[in-house]
Amino acid sequence: MRSKTIFARALATATLLLLVVAGASAQETLRPDNEELGKKLFFDTNLSTPSGLACVGCHGAEVGYTGPDAAINAAGAAYEGAVAGRFGNRKPPSAAYAGDSPILHFDGTTWVGGMFWDGRATGWTLGDPLAEQAQGPFLNPLEQNNATAQVVIDKVLASSYKHLFRKVCTDSKRYYECIGRSIAAYEQSKEVNPFSSKFDAYLDKNATLTPREQQGLALFRGKANCANCHAEPLFTDFTYDNLGVPRNPLNPFYYESEWNPAGTAWVDTGLGGFLKTVFTNIEALWGPELGKHKVSTLRNVDKRPDSDFVKAYGHNGYFKSLKEIVHFYNTRDVSGAGWPSPEVAENMNTAEMGKLGLTDAEEEAIVAFLGTLSDGYRHKK
Repeated sequence: MRSKTIFARALATATLLLLVVAGASAQETLRPDNEELGKKLFFDTNLSTPSGLACVGCHGAEVGYTGPDAAINAAGAAYEGAVAGRFGNRKPPSAAYAGDSPILHFDGTTWVGGMFWDGRATGWTLGDPLAEQAQGPFLNPLEQNNATAQVVIDKVLASSYKHLFRKVCTDSKRYYECIGRSIAAYEQSKEVNPFSSKFDAYLDKNATLTPREQQGLALFRGKANCANCHAEPLFTDFTYDNLGVPRNPLNPFYYESEWNPAGTAWVDTGLGGFLKTVFTNIEALWGPELGKHKVSTLRNVDKRPDSDFVKAYGHNGYFKSLKEIVHFYNTRDVSGAGWPSPEVAENMNTAEMGKLGLTDAEEEAIVAFLGTLSDGYRHKK
């Protein structure tokens, strides 16, 4: 039975990947200044309806291209869109170090690739998940709230950088595709992915880790199992996992009756929920993926403007510090640890986390190591 299930998944994945050929073969060759165009699009607050919300509003450089508002992070962690009172359902993932995520596919054991927490920017259309992800928020009523792609195009054609847009995007029939690809180009640029952390300097023999940071690195690669999914150098393997994260009761999406008719009964089923919309009648393809979310990069995981700034962790922002989420990984399944029930109990990862036996000092050492992954380190020469 298991072999038949795997065969069915693999066959379905192969079929879907055939759909990529047409999109990939039609990719527009962008000019060298497409990164500049992508940056202008990324920071343009006029590309929402009503105007006021740019990509950077949810993906701030000062915090590693994720949620830049400490007060929101400390509560529901889901950000308000262009329309007042409309919130997304998850915390913003990092827009950095994501360009190598492959087209969503099943590799025989697990689903790999795609973008968004649930993988719905598959890459099956454009051959580039990051470009498809960049197109998504513009048309999401809970984010930038434009009615159509043409609305976005018209705003860009009326912008101060319209001449650059026409220079880069030469095929009017594929303007919106070019917008997505240009933002993706910026998100893959050296500005967004500088590899300038203390850890990078350490690898280049231009910095020395403290004894506690060295201990944290050893634990990260060994006893704590972190490197099993957060593989170097990007500190992700682009797979999906159900960590058993509890519901975030402060998530404002629970109370958006227009967009969430389930109300507080809503359950975030992640990758499995998305795959169910594609393979409705093939439970073998989506059932084992319920509750799984994208393994995020740990680069810049502790990057913040000051030590008091609150960042949120987990797909729903339940955790409010690195120490808290590391402790969760370590003790989720320890009797008396006091963690709430998981939002989705099926398909939880029990092999690599939950009862790791780490001491408090070892948890602190891992947190110290994670702090070395923040870009902007300046070593002494």
